[in-house]
Amino acid sequence: MSELEKCKACRAGKGFDLAISMAFQPIVALSAGKVFAYEALVRGKDGAGAGEVFSKVTDENLYGFDQKCRQTAIEQAGMLDLAQDDALLSINFLPNAVYDPKACIRLTLETAKRTGFPLNKIMFEFTEVERISVPHLMEILSTYRRLGFLTAIDDFGAGFAGIDLLSKFQPDVVKLDAGLIREIDQSSVKRTIVKHIVAMLDQLGIIVVAEGIETEDEYSCLYDMGIEHMQGWLFARPAFEALPAPKWPADFGFDRTISRTA
Repeated sequence: MSELEKCKACRAGKGFDLAISMAFQPIVALSAGKVFAYEALVRGKDGAGAGEVFSKVTDENLYGFDQKCRQTAIEQAGMLDLAQDDALLSINFLPNAVYDPKACIRLTLETAKRTGFPLNKIMFEFTEVERISVPHLMEILSTYRRLGFLTAIDDFGAGFAGIDLLSKFQPDVVKLDAGLIREIDQSSVKRTIVKHIVAMLDQLGIIVVAEGIETEDEYSCLYDMGIEHMQGWLFARPAFEALPAPKWPADFGFDRTISRTA
């Protein structure tokens, strides 16, 4: 597909004809006792899971799909008055669907302007599971930062970018892969790995989010490691076209919060 064809495919989400919607899942900031961000997760218009939607994505409509997801997330977050809260809107994007950062961001900017959604309330997540060109990714992230967006690496520790990318570009947020978090309370190896990753990210001034938390034991272990931003079913499952209120530690037996100065 030529550059011109890609541009046409991107425009207004054309090229991906399946109707989509979004579910939202909170990322909690425990020490502040508030929602740090709501991650927008693609769903079918009838609530069908992400897998069914992604099964319709091809190399030909990838560009339109990425644009439609961004547009839909901002529009729905606007209708849910997310911008009135202190929380961010976190949008997943596909780096390989961005052939020119300046051109491919136009619809996002237009949608934010039309809906009145502040640019500094938007965080873009990309997963390092997708094989990407680090120089190309750096160009995307640098462009987004200049425009006022926050940036995040998702699934850190499970993919291709990793340390090499961090040495060249430091995002605002790094989300630890759920595979590192699952049953971390039962694995001294995982605890050692996460402990050193967290120490490194803290020194780089990057916010650490532990995702995929499902049990109180996982939460307690991560709490003891000083991680204060968390996401997972323990706090709230994704809610279709809604912003779910999370459960807090006191709700499942932990009447304590994290203090960095303690």
